[in-house]
Amino acid sequence: MPTENTELQSLLEVIYQKYGYDFRHYSAASIKRRIQQRVIRSNLPNLAALQNKLLHDQNFFQTLLMDFSINVTEMFRDPSFYLALRQRIVPLLKTYPVVRIWNAGCSTGEEIYSTAILLQEEELLNRSLIYATDFNEIILQKAREGIFPLERLNVYECNYHLAGGKASFTDYYNVKNNMAILEKSLKKNIIFSTHNLATDSVFGEMHLIMCRNVMIYFDKELQNKVMGLFHESLVRRGILCLGSKESIRFTRYNQMFDELIAPEKIFQKRLRETMDAGDPSS
Repeated sequence: MPTENTELQSLLEVIYQKYGYDFRHYSAASIKRRIQQRVIRSNLPNLAALQNKLLHDQNFFQTLLMDFSINVTEMFRDPSFYLALRQRIVPLLKTYPVVRIWNAGCSTGEEIYSTAILLQEEELLNRSLIYATDFNEIILQKAREGIFPLERLNVYECNYHLAGGKASFTDYYNVKNNMAILEKSLKKNIIFSTHNLATDSVFGEMHLIMCRNVMIYFDKELQNKVMGLFHESLVRRGILCLGSKESIRFTRYNQMFDELIAPEKIFQKRLRETMDAGDPSS
């Protein structure tokens, strides 16, 4: 509906101007659905009432920010991806004296801790520096803590073994009050930091960037911007890992990466790069 879309854009502009978070180029369908759910949960009559509440209640904005966060994740999610990372990408990373990794959109940390376990088993964690970023500080704090409900661990352990795990998964956590507390040694080379892909700048000289199942929530313009950010952040022949439903095919950077492991959406920055002319509006 034209009026509804105008109200949505107005709301996102208010969020950007007042709080500095830019959701204007996120998928309209996804953002609209989350906002509509918040209107219902907060017993508000309409979108205008929600916007008015945002203008005068910062705590309410934090609630909405949690609604916008994409937190569907688990340890060693898509085990075949981690198996490919272990077998095909780790040997490339071992050629560097120091390895720099950026996990963009790390959410509550399951993916970054999975990577840390893998690197430790491949004797690479001690010379790796891992940047784990997310736009939501509350979610990021949960990632820093590395504490997960014990009930999830059965799934995580199954994923771990399918991903080529070399030890017992129980070696990596302690149990307290029905929670699994990950070993502190896994955190020693991880730097957690707030970073907004829509507005913030480059993380330079990365050998590996992981941003899985995040860009599906962006529109074409933001996808192009983020791909440019990743391209600039990677060293020559650096590795980019996307989610199973994501692709660079329809971005301006299609000709600037080689498809290294197609089924797992793992790409490598080309030595000789050609910008895809594509749609001049892209």
